[in-house]
Amino acid sequence: MIAIELVQAVWSSTTHATDALAQAPAPEPKGIDTEGVVSFFASKIAPILLAVLGVIFIGRASRGEISKVLTSSAIAIIGLAFIAGAATLFFVGEYLIDLIFQ
Repeated sequence: MIAIELVQAVWSSTTHATDALAQAPAPEPKGIDTEGVVSFFASKIAPILLAVLGVIFIGRASRGEISKVLTSSAIAIIGLAFIAGAATLFFVGEYLIDLIFQ
């Protein structure tokens, strides 16, 4: 008799617990802070890479490899222009999306 009452008590408490869990709202998914990642790369990584490129260019120029320095500098400037263009397209795309879905 006691065992039956104990099983019924456990059954009703687990039923109430599962009902409470089923009604609890699902937690909101957390996104990745892409702005923080981009600002970290822009403020920490990019200056270091540019300084390394500068040291390489100065080293080549001191050895008399001016044509290689000019070629590498032109490639670096074109690369920076592509990066700036991609960033510009990102903001233009965001503007267009906001314009379309208003």
